Amino acid sequence: MENTSYGGPGRYADIMLDRWFKRSFKEYGNASRLMLLFLQALIPERRIASLTYTPEESTNQNQDGKSVRVDVECTDENGQRFMVEVQRSEQHDFFDRAVFNSTFAIQRQLREGAERFAFKPVYFIGIMRFSLHPDDKRFLYSYCLKEQETGETMTDDLHYIFLEVGKCCSAPDASLVEKVGYALNHLPSLDGRPAGFDGEIFDLLFSSADLHNFAPEDKIKYENDMTTERDIRNQIAFAKDKGFEEGREEGIIENQLETARAMLDDNLDPKLISKYTGLSEEQIAALK
Repeated sequence: MENTSYGGPGRYADIMLDRWFKRSFKEYGNASRLMLLFLQALIPERRIASLTYTPEESTNQNQDGKSVRVDVECTDENGQRFMVEVQRSEQHDFFDRAVFNSTFAIQRQLREGAERFAFKPVYFIGIMRFSLHPDDKRFLYSYCLKEQETGETMTDDLHYIFLEVGKCCSAPDASLVEKVGYALNHLPSLDGRPAGFDGEIFDLLFSSADLHNFAPEDKIKYENDMTTERDIRNQIAFAKDKGFEEGREEGIIENQLETARAMLDDNLDPKLISKYTGLSEEQIAALK
């Protein structure tokens, strides 16, 4: 008999978590089609027709240097690169991190045999549940390199796009990108599609996040992730009650969790993960 415990609010997974975003946009069903439709809506001027995922994570060619991981990275039929990362909580130097990450998509192209310092366009796309621009009502921001006084474009091959999903609404006149942002932010609390969320992109998005469509082992992993999130947030609330600086601890622990998950994915020893993240071995075991 089908498990119906996911009816009502809680029917959909929170895919703003790294593991589950990657499942929806890279691994589940027709994920490549969902990613293609999302990028077409986000960057219509690039006329993207097809996508392939990069076979390996971005890593630093210098072994003593800092490595980088992004949630999903793909290339279109013209060689354009798209690095997509979700971020749930505010962190220091997020812009700097985006620039650092984008350089790996450039370096790999040059290592692939290019004779000149020329590269195909690279887009870093940040999907964020926090706001870098709290006093601005806009939800979508696009950056490129330009001359400060004249506005002359230095290069049209390096772009940064940031979608602040917390500002997105579900109004009938909302754009497609805004509706996708709203869905990403509110999926865990929805019991069905809001009115006006029609079309292939929402068919694929809601299907990928529907917990009824999760394999049994994925449901267990997701439930464990949610339990861990609740436990950590309870620890944060307790820390605040004990007098820690308001808000600061939450951002620190979110970053520790993200780092620990990445290290676990690389099969690093839990003792080493504990040493470098500050999380206890018990917390790391819960993440596993």
